[in-house]
Amino acid sequence: MNILKIASGSEPSAAAGAVANTIREEGIAEMQAIGPKAVNQAVKCIAIARGYVAPSGLDLYFIPSFADVEIGEETKTALRFTVRSRTPVARLRPSTPQGGFGTEEREGI
Repeated sequence: MNILKIASGSEPSAAAGAVANTIREEGIAEMQAIGPKAVNQAVKCIAIARGYVAPSGLDLYFIPSFADVEIGEETKTALRFTVRSRTPVARLRPSTPQGGFGTEEREGI
């Protein structure tokens, strides 16, 4: 899994799209920010991503943690956000690759 690096100049809506797509594809996304402005952009990104995935029945939450990052010869502390869905993503995916219904689901229609 790739870690999405958020900078102070990152566009929150663009990063939110990346988070939403990663959640849909992998079920989990990780973001990393260094500094107060970058952390602010990351939190905005998560809030926007929640709105992007809500219509499909997903409810996102995040777990913050700290990570040491080597930049040049200097060690900095980054804030890492692990973003997950309260609803299992696999339950919302279609049962066939074409997006149709499998036999079990068709019987109830």
